[in-house]
Amino acid sequence: MGSPPMADAEFARWLAGRAGAALVGLRAELGFDDPAALKSAGDKVSHDLIRAELARWRPGDAVLSEEDEGARRAVAGDLPAAAVSRLTADRVWIIDPLDGTREFSESGRADWAVHVALWARTASSSHGLVAGAVGLPAQHRVLATDDPPGYPPMSSQAGAGDAGRLRLAASRSRPPAFLTGLAAEVGADLVPMGSAGAKIAAVVTGEVDAYIHAGGQYEWDSAAPVAVATATGLHASRIDGSALKYNEADPRLPDLLVCRRDLASRLLAALHRHCG
Repeated sequence: MGSPPMADAEFARWLAGRAGAALVGLRAELGFDDPAALKSAGDKVSHDLIRAELARWRPGDAVLSEEDEGARRAVAGDLPAAAVSRLTADRVWIIDPLDGTREFSESGRADWAVHVALWARTASSSHGLVAGAVGLPAQHRVLATDDPPGYPPMSSQAGAGDAGRLRLAASRSRPPAFLTGLAAEVGADLVPMGSAGAKIAAVVTGEVDAYIHAGGQYEWDSAAPVAVATATGLHASRIDGSALKYNEADPRLPDLLVCRRDLASRLLAALHRHCG
């Protein structure tokens, strides 16, 4: 295979696509009889491929990956040497090699993703993300900042006249306890989906109008999708309206709101009433 594109955003797209192709091949090879083995193999295959390509083509950059040994130790204040290094680095790749392992291990499900994002100290944006790609391998597409989709239309349900209802993407397994009440207040229907990347991608493409999460995520869960969403022109913030920040000492980033700009103030006000 020849050299990948050298521009960071195109490289992120290329890398997410490469990892996604490997994961699709792995699903076909192993099948779904042993979900635990498929999950484990998927994490390893994608992580090893992405790590190898970054080492080859971006050797001077730091990396924060969900699958790196000790990645979560910073939560307890125990920073491994790699974490100390990334905190002083000018460029850090934030990776989730397989977002949505549960969905990946279930036959027929396409709501899982590969996340590749680049944080840079010189970035002008508050979140610091300068490139990102969300691979949706089972959907045969990659959404990326090198050629972001146009600003999404309102979802078909929300646009159905004055009585149209919003569509909010929600976790299949652990939706926030307050979300049902919030949805009732703003006139929305919850749409259960798998990975965070798939849910934010659905906002980007206009399949849903917003994604709200609270209760536990890490930087790698949202960095690439947020990079793509903001490149598209969508609103992305914490649920209290504050800025999302990446390459922090503690990689926990437990909540977020991604939505159409015209819905942001309405949803943030409702979030304040339900979570404030």
